[in-house]
Amino acid sequence: MKKSIMAYCQGKHGAVKEYPFGPEPEVYKVGGKMFAFIYEGAEDACRINLKCDPVIAGNLREQLESVKPGYHMNKKHWNTVIVDGSLSLAEIYDMIDHSYSLVVSKLPRSQRDLLQEQQ
Repeated sequence: MKKSIMAYCQGKHGAVKEYPFGPEPEVYKVGGKMFAFIYEGAEDACRINLKCDPVIAGNLREQLESVKPGYHMNKKHWNTVIVDGSLSLAEIYDMIDHSYSLVVSKLPRSQRDLLQEQQ
């Protein structure tokens, strides 16, 4: 499942994979801003930190056991999703799309326009 998630993040338009903290975690950015952060958790379950609207973040945490406040992130704006099989790939992809969209929406207009032109 981790490889599918990594491929999905890499496939987002303008996405770049970087390793700013060493060999792990994998960090995916668009316009120089992070939208996904993938690493192995303490129990060897893959975890992914994703940006999220604060209201939606709270709802997801209440409804889903595998969604926690963002580990080592601003807990108001980031969730950690534990990839343990309790969520479908489609649900995880939706969360990735939401994170990516939030980050793109905050980029300067010139960068947003450039991303749209390249599509």
